[in-house]
Amino acid sequence: MFTPYGKSTLIKLASISTGIALFSLFFPLPAAIPVGITAAIFLLFTLWFFRDPERSMPPGTGLVIAPADGTVVRVEKCTHAYTGTDSTIISIFMSPLDVHVNRIPITGTVTLLQHHPGSFNMAFDEKSGEENERMEIGIESNGLKLHFTQVAGFLARRIVCPLRVNEPVTAGNRFGMIKFGSRVEIVIPAGAASEVKVGAKTRAGETIIACFPTPAGDA
Repeated sequence: MFTPYGKSTLIKLASISTGIALFSLFFPLPAAIPVGITAAIFLLFTLWFFRDPERSMPPGTGLVIAPADGTVVRVEKCTHAYTGTDSTIISIFMSPLDVHVNRIPITGTVTLLQHHPGSFNMAFDEKSGEENERMEIGIESNGLKLHFTQVAGFLARRIVCPLRVNEPVTAGNRFGMIKFGSRVEIVIPAGAASEVKVGAKTRAGETIIACFPTPAGDA
């Protein structure tokens, strides 16, 4: 299954690689082989990058689910304008080989959407979360606030986020992607316990990255 968020890019890149492969047929055999192999590798990478596998949400309440596939590169306490003091920021680095479709981390209502144009530092650089092009998203759920950001990387040149303010969203549902290498940062408020450490691998829509305390009577 391929993501519709990358349909236009997928078609363009697949057409280019196929065209190169066909053009190589007019080359002398010693030159045609490496050109054809290169085009095939480029096509396979394009198809692999835009894959969109199905995911199964874990059971439970008060869960914050990973919005991205990748590797956790940062878990730190912070003060954030949206979530308040004693919050925790969790950063997930997405390499070009990871699935790049993003998913909603918690059920609630979108109350913040803000796009920031910026530079294109390497996505694993902590400065990228403040200096790179990025899309900030805030979700409120039963009085709790969760903030997360799609951050473009050195290779990424397109953030896809079709969400709208006041839109109800459901944890685990697809909501967009970042094309070609990127980073997603999640800020959880005080009282939510982080469930991951630096170096942990995450799968969007499946990995539990934090838990909110369950209200009395909901257990």
